Amino acid sequence: MIYDTLFGKPLISLIAVGFAGIVVWHLLSRQRPTTRLVVQIVFFGLMTLILVGSGIEPHRFQGYGSEDPQALLVVVAKTLWWIHLAWAVIGFIRLYLVLEGSPREARLLQDLVIGVVYIGMALSVLAFVFGVPIGTLVATSGVVAIILGLALQNTLADVFSGIALTLGRPYVIGDWILLSDGTEGRVVESNWRATHILTSANNIVVLPNSFLAKLGLTNVSRPDESHLLILTIRIAPTRMPASVRQVMLSALTSCNSIVRDPPPVVALKGLDATALEVELQFRVTSPSRRVQARNEVLDLVYRHCKSAGLLLAVPAAASVLTGDLPTEESARPPRVTPLELIEAIPIFATLTADEKQKLAETTAIREFRKGDVIVRESDMLPSLMMVRAGIIAARHGDGERGRLAPGDFFGETGLLAGMQEVCTLEALTPVTVYEIDQQAFAPLLNQRPALAEEIAEELASRAERFRDAALPPEPAHSAHAILKTIRTIFRG
Repeated sequence: MIYDTLFGKPLISLIAVGFAGIVVWHLLSRQRPTTRLVVQIVFFGLMTLILVGSGIEPHRFQGYGSEDPQALLVVVAKTLWWIHLAWAVIGFIRLYLVLEGSPREARLLQDLVIGVVYIGMALSVLAFVFGVPIGTLVATSGVVAIILGLALQNTLADVFSGIALTLGRPYVIGDWILLSDGTEGRVVESNWRATHILTSANNIVVLPNSFLAKLGLTNVSRPDESHLLILTIRIAPTRMPASVRQVMLSALTSCNSIVRDPPPVVALKGLDATALEVELQFRVTSPSRRVQARNEVLDLVYRHCKSAGLLLAVPAAASVLTGDLPTEESARPPRVTPLELIEAIPIFATLTADEKQKLAETTAIREFRKGDVIVRESDMLPSLMMVRAGIIAARHGDGERGRLAPGDFFGETGLLAGMQEVCTLEALTPVTVYEIDQQAFAPLLNQRPALAEEIAEELASRAERFRDAALPPEPAHSAHAILKTIRTIFRG
């Protein structure tokens, strides 16, 4: 019964099996390549069996007249046979042509071989199904090939450049690259024709592979993404260069946005009557953090210079009289007063100028030696301390969470809300602070009770902003709870 069905009308049976194989092949999931290959081989074997049994040779052209009713069936049957043969070969290629550890190169090689298979199938169909003289066609198609080559010149250049870039692997998806024309960003997609780069401006730049292959390329992500930054600072020559270098090194040491290993470098680049030129060399974990790190370093350089009494030099191009330049003997460095630090603290922004002045008059100076523990984790510090000079490390558990530099402050949660410190604070260098205790702050709250609500709102807002930061100042509390604590502390 099955024999009569298959071989009674072999061409119709072969066409039916061929189309059934196409449907089944497309219904099978791409996640099951072995199953798809087995099914494809089964259908191809069945089609071959039908062809052999009916005396049709698919690898030879058998002439048939235009009026032959079987001509169309033969053409369709032999074409389907060649298609299934190509798909069976492609199934083997996808499954077994694998390069260990190099998925991109393996995929590229598979695509190239599959392209050859499809070209071979198309030529075979033309030669053995339609009787086209392939040899003569190839020999006489030079003009067509030249026209196509000129028309597809840019596209072919992009494709072959894409192949070269894929095999050479100068970058992979996710790498940050810098091109010689100034373009830089992270590679988010790479195909045969173009490479897509996500820039720091959050734009996608699409570069043809032929254009990319001609440019010099720096892969910032190799061997890792740490990125070197260099800043040049000009300091007025009012101190010995060694002292200036130490202040600059302290500024870099207190920075939380840069890499500590390898350590930052301070290089003295030049000295004349107008300035001591200092070069700061430091690394960041990723190119995307360059702006943040540069901003923090400049801020800390200013604060450390002001704390140490150093003056920034005038620009090299500025026209000044030599007699007007500060010297080590004539320089009058600015003083860092408690009032200036109080004005920089956000929780005191609601105070009036007179209230800030009265608070500044009550400050006391405290000094800590290198290695001293200022406050331990979970202890309450009942006073606000503003860093005048030095560097303080904040440690939580076994890790360092950040560093405090001149101009920073701590202890405000213990002073105003009775909260515990979440970090242990240790002096990395000799530290000088201005201290404000509860007795100094109580008269302000007594004179203006509404001040407690304003401070509670600021503390609650500050806690919310820093909840997920590297250096949280306090646990999250509501403004109402903080206000209740403030009134309880200062009522007593």
